[in-house]
Amino acid sequence: MKPKVAFFDMASCEGCQLAILNCEDIFLNILELIDIVEFREAMSDKAPRFDIAFVEGSVNRELDAERVRDIRARCSVLVSLGACACNGNVQARSNFQAPAENLEQVYGSEDRNRVQTDPQFWPLWAHTRVRPLKEVVKVDYELRGCPVDKGEFLHLVKSVIAGSIPRFAPKAVCVECKMNGNECVFERGETCMGQITYAGCNAICVSGGYRCDGCRGPLPEANLRAHRQLLREKGLSDQQIDNRYRLFCSTDNMAREGGS
Repeated sequence: MKPKVAFFDMASCEGCQLAILNCEDIFLNILELIDIVEFREAMSDKAPRFDIAFVEGSVNRELDAERVRDIRARCSVLVSLGACACNGNVQARSNFQAPAENLEQVYGSEDRNRVQTDPQFWPLWAHTRVRPLKEVVKVDYELRGCPVDKGEFLHLVKSVIAGSIPRFAPKAVCVECKMNGNECVFERGETCMGQITYAGCNAICVSGGYRCDGCRGPLPEANLRAHRQLLREKGLSDQQIDNRYRLFCSTDNMAREGGS
């Protein structure tokens, strides 16, 4: 029998699930390997148990944490799907402000009383701290990126089904930039997170004329101190550097080091 697979979402834009649904060229191959039993973006069916769970999104409330624990208890393999689930992503920037400050910044002081008294907003007051899945439950594998790369998704599915461990080489985005013949962002007078960020995206942002903002998260052996110093030499203040680090990775230690 084909393994049963389910997809779930927490706090996210659900772009990673859409990226998988948009894999027209490989989706039929995927369906030959697995039996999708729950996927809100594509079907209304529900399943009590499944072999593999892909969970997109970060954990913002204890209600979310309870749901993730329930999913973990119902599956054999749990995969963090995308930057929100792996790193907390942009919503984790709210960790550096109190919930009340976040609410006022979003809704404004004029709506403060309505937000405080309207029951539909009460879950927002229950917000504790944005967390990646691995801070709440055991995560077996991580699929990085914003959104995830379809090639890495297919590789992980095939590996898990075959009973092997999916391997993702811990190399920097700079390696893929060089392979693609890209001009270094620093040579253009800009700054980049590519030196310390997991590759696997084929340097898509730099190849498209932008820069790497680090959505795939920091390499475990990245020299953050040297990278921060390089950014200082390029004219960024410690606050600007912190903001760059916190854009996608506010839950990681790299975003908590301040100007060190």
